[in-house]
Amino acid sequence: MSRVSKSLKNAKVGVFFFIVSIFVQFFTRKLFLDNLGNEFIGLETTLRSILSFLNLAELGIGTAIGFTLYKPIFDKNYLEINKIIALLGILYRKIGYAIFGVGFIISLFFPMMFDDTSFQLVLVYFVFYALLFSTLLSYFVNYHISLLGADQKGYIVQQYFQTFTIIRVVLQALVAVYLKDFYIYITLELVFSILYSIVVRYKIKKEYPWLKINSSQKAEIIREYPTIIKKIKQVFFHKMSSFVKNGTDNLLIAFLISIESVAFFGNYQLIFTKLGGLVKMAFAGTGSAVGNLIAENDQKNIKKVFWELVAIQFFIAGFFSIIIYNVMDSFILLWLEKEEYVLSNTILLLMIANFFMYQISSPIERFKNAYGLYSDTWAAVAEALINLGISFFFGRIYGIAGIMLGTLVSMLLIMVIWKPYFLYKNGFKKNVWLYWRGLLPIILVFCASALIVNYLIDFFVYDEQNSSFINWVMYATKTTVSVIIIYGSLMFIFIPGFKIFCLRIKNLIFKKLIKKP
Repeated sequence: MSRVSKSLKNAKVGVFFFIVSIFVQFFTRKLFLDNLGNEFIGLETTLRSILSFLNLAELGIGTAIGFTLYKPIFDKNYLEINKIIALLGILYRKIGYAIFGVGFIISLFFPMMFDDTSFQLVLVYFVFYALLFSTLLSYFVNYHISLLGADQKGYIVQQYFQTFTIIRVVLQALVAVYLKDFYIYITLELVFSILYSIVVRYKIKKEYPWLKINSSQKAEIIREYPTIIKKIKQVFFHKMSSFVKNGTDNLLIAFLISIESVAFFGNYQLIFTKLGGLVKMAFAGTGSAVGNLIAENDQKNIKKVFWELVAIQFFIAGFFSIIIYNVMDSFILLWLEKEEYVLSNTILLLMIANFFMYQISSPIERFKNAYGLYSDTWAAVAEALINLGISFFFGRIYGIAGIMLGTLVSMLLIMVIWKPYFLYKNGFKKNVWLYWRGLLPIILVFCASALIVNYLIDFFVYDEQNSSFINWVMYATKTTVSVIIIYGSLMFIFIPGFKIFCLRIKNLIFKKLIKKP
């Protein structure tokens, strides 16, 4: 199966399950808020953010191992793959013990951290440790899934992960509505994590019969891979920066504003997270495909694929950004039926800007990882410090908007400006002005499209005071169609990479149709 075919299979499976998951989670979110309360949902989200902090101990091992697996997979070197996976298992077990130890120490401070919550500390501890043990399963049981990802078979993981997630969320919704029991609600999280780990481990054994699931390799194997250890140390700083960028907002909101505000912010965050996840699923497998492409070292093909990915990712970023700006507030009001859940327009714009910059920077990050370029550790540290400093200072003054501002500034300086320079200098070995020269027409097309679409939308009638699901769907459909026609047409006409991508997809679809009897 070719790289493109594998990438499309990953995308199809991922998008299908993710869309189903989105509908389930949006439907159940309101049930959770109404039946479990804003404070409990805020508490759960805050504890998850603390666990995200603990996962920093992972040090980016999975990323570094994934990079190392591309070549032996391409060469079908099963002996080397087994050794690398054994190394992964040894490192993950060490990290798993460290995460549990640090988690235990942090939990000792819960009486001070959650002294103003109305919940008993027994519940706080139960939620935390149930989520902690669910997290540790990936370190001790199912770490082998890194091989599936590097081999462009991430769709196998997604099939099981999303299926188990959907079933769990539906059962949690039933518990919330009929039992309103916090303990059973969280217990389901742990039970399904265990079931998922068992099933995925069995599937990996079946997919790779030559893989040694329980390797006899000892810790001495670490010395055989000094390059991997070096990469892991470098990736740690990037993981830390990623956590600060994505994982500290909820913590800062909880401790600078209130736990209930975490739930309000979480409603918007859920939408952006799901959209980001949907895009990630659509591009599932492209990371390992790019890794294999780099391994072949075809410079002409590398350049072609890079600009295709830049064009399509920019289109997706602009597509969702324009639509969200115009339909988000009305959707929140229709979905949750309370004005208090609607955040200010400033917060919405900042969240859209952060989403947009993350999406357009994804191709840069994908190629940077494929080249194994992690040595710019200072940039990761600078991004984290800028983010935390601005978020903390302005968060105390402007609340959620100030916290989001820190993320915006750090992403602009490091992800948008620095990382393209670093990739072009050390990966492509070319002048970064080639990137900005190629990106300028795409930026102009987006700006022109946004202005035209927003002008047209003013003619669409939507009465927020007498809103209904049908009216909102019609309004959202008109907005979406306008964006597709205007933005899509301008991208197709003026951006070669986007045009090539569209024609490639059209040809693949025609081939599929022709093959059918």
